Amino acid sequence: MSENTFELPHNSPVEPTRLELEDKLKFRCHKDISCWNQCCAQADVSLAPYDIIRMKTHLGISSTDFLKDYTVPYEIDSHNVPGIKLRTTEARACLFMKESGCSIYEDRPTACRYYPSGLLSMRALGMKEDERHFLLIKEPHCKGHDEAREITIADYRKEQAVEEFDDLNRDWYRIILKKKSTGPTIGKPSEMSLQLFFMASYDVDRFRRFILSDSFKKMYDVSAEEFARFENDDVALMQFGFALMKQVLFGEMSIKERTGAGDQRAEERKEVLAYRKEAELNEHNRKQEEARKAALEEGDSPASK
Repeated sequence: MSENTFELPHNSPVEPTRLELEDKLKFRCHKDISCWNQCCAQADVSLAPYDIIRMKTHLGISSTDFLKDYTVPYEIDSHNVPGIKLRTTEARACLFMKESGCSIYEDRPTACRYYPSGLLSMRALGMKEDERHFLLIKEPHCKGHDEAREITIADYRKEQAVEEFDDLNRDWYRIILKKKSTGPTIGKPSEMSLQLFFMASYDVDRFRRFILSDSFKKMYDVSAEEFARFENDDVALMQFGFALMKQVLFGEMSIKERTGAGDQRAEERKEVLAYRKEAELNEHNRKQEEARKAALEEGDSPASK
């Protein structure tokens, strides 16, 4: 028995084919192809932590602003573990889709790099290591499969520069797989744990402020050199977040706690709760603004005059 992760730029009723690194796919996408941009016109893209770092850096904004303006939340599993997807237009088109193609192409997400293939990450129950396989899906609208070029999955991953994304997100995928495969034995995560998961997984700039706070430093025995690196290195901070999540969710103790750290936990909880309240307020304000705009548009419609 195993769990898997399989993401494509949009949901599809077509049954995928399982492939390995040495298997070949016949595919090529280019601007002159008749289906250009169609896969982005019906986008349903889930994001992993390194995806967000690359995109928010490309846009020159904080992760907090990126999440507010370019994403929507969803639940990864029945225990309310939070996931993030790219926000789309009302017609479900990707916000980064332009006539010429993707406006953030060099920093596009993992799922978009893989298309029309996908990563199948599997972890058998009782096993510590995950297995990696790959999938191919042929959708009727995609004419890239009619192109003459053949390429192995291994070479396609290199061509699309997806290896770096997979490597940096791998510990996070393992956290998701372990949570899914051992869910009943671990139980439903506490609300505090879910808030930490969201912050450490997606809102790296908020997470930075959290771990650089005095209350966090008093609780965990982390060197000054490491804290200095976390101030400027998003990837190092992200990887530290993975370790902290494993410690909180699964008891995998890799970050040493200071003597008497238990007395500081209340302060840590306050930090996370404050983050939660602000996130909820931002979402409330966003919904109110959308409602206000909708009311104004309705008032300007011919039927209202």
